[in-house]
Amino acid sequence: MRTVFHLAAALSAVISLAAPTPSFQVQVTGHGPAMILIPGLSSSGDTWTSTVDHYRGRYTCHVVTLAGFAGVPPIVEPLLASARRDLAEYIRQARLDHPTIVGHSLGGTLALGLAAEHPDLVGPLVIVDTLPFLAGAQMQAKNLEDARASIAAMHAYMSNMTRQQYDDYVKAGAATSAMVTSPRDLETLKGWGLVSDPRTVAEAMRDLMSLDLREDVARIQSPALVLGTWVGWSEQAAKYKIDVPRATFVQTFGEQYAKLPRLHFALSEKARHFIMFDDPEWFFQQLDTFLADPAKAVHARGTI
Repeated sequence: MRTVFHLAAALSAVISLAAPTPSFQVQVTGHGPAMILIPGLSSSGDTWTSTVDHYRGRYTCHVVTLAGFAGVPPIVEPLLASARRDLAEYIRQARLDHPTIVGHSLGGTLALGLAAEHPDLVGPLVIVDTLPFLAGAQMQAKNLEDARASIAAMHAYMSNMTRQQYDDYVKAGAATSAMVTSPRDLETLKGWGLVSDPRTVAEAMRDLMSLDLREDVARIQSPALVLGTWVGWSEQAAKYKIDVPRATFVQTFGEQYAKLPRLHFALSEKARHFIMFDDPEWFFQQLDTFLADPAKAVHARGTI
């Protein structure tokens, strides 16, 4: 059985209140303990179709699509702050008992922020290919102040695009071609991008890059599995004759997550950014092992 509803409808089903414009939509599928799955920038909740198929017999899967992405109407309020607030309220009002949170990319950053701000509200975390301070890795910045000029330039470029320029950019796969291996999956990402709201995408990217959660993750009490990738990014760098070895990626993840107390990290050997698309067997092996006993899994912090 599958139910599709807005956050506001979910809240009003539990308690009568004046809800703000919803920052996400949710599909609920399966039975068992709650699992919330959050996709990344411009992505649909369909990012998690295979994950839901894998877990729907063991978990009630609450699959999120964020406002302004993949055809969901945008909101005026800043998306990341609104979604983090609304996710906490959704958990409370739906009476979800320490749900497992699975987040990919921007969705992983939202999961980290939610768990840091409300450590008593969430259960185990699965963070798929993101970092607490993305600008540190992507813009070679030591801190947020170092990254501000690059972030402002990026936002200006994105927000000044005409609709035609935005569509051409998405169709060219400029931002997505290194994220998946299969041409069919790349077309899926392009399709989601074309029905996303350009303003939301530009502002969400700016706000994502403006977050530095390296200190905040120290407040997270939940055990966390962090999955990383390196193949796509290293191949992109090689086009410019830059060598980015595997060990560099391991070091970057280790340094950025150094203050997350209960962590296990694993790096995929062949998947690009969308690990659940590129290497589902490895992806589910990591999740199954972690979710079987999260407390035991985080005894070892290193790569598998």
